[in-house]
Amino acid sequence: MSDKNSITPTFPMQMRGLLLLTGMYNIAWAAFFKYFGEDFLRWLSMDSTWTGAMQSNWFGSVGMVSAFLIFLSAFYPISWRYLTWAGILGSLVLSSWFLLVFIPELGWNKRTIFQLVFNQLLWLIPLSVISLRAIKVQKYLEALEK
Repeated sequence: MSDKNSITPTFPMQMRGLLLLTGMYNIAWAAFFKYFGEDFLRWLSMDSTWTGAMQSNWFGSVGMVSAFLIFLSAFYPISWRYLTWAGILGSLVLSSWFLLVFIPELGWNKRTIFQLVFNQLLWLIPLSVISLRAIKVQKYLEALEK
């Protein structure tokens, strides 16, 4: 007789792959802010004559560190789940930073909306699902040890 509630939680390889992909994708976008700075902001503004004096170096650096932590979490996603949490927090901080600092200067357009939605906010969904799965598996493993 089997108990239907005793399903063993697992952490599939696809979730590890998604963590790796998320980390690499976000490192690449953060590198644009860090290394291409003003040219990248001019492209985001959709105005070739834009001459804002915004610094994007720190934004890119914080983004690269946050994304690297997500990338690292893929190697031991259950025991290093706090790195996934740091990535979620980093994404929230970068989203707020982009909204409060960059949007007033660059304005709303299809490129700034893409940056905010697809490069910052959309990643919160899979990262949250992966984090919840890691917590569930960790609790299951702790229950086995007792």
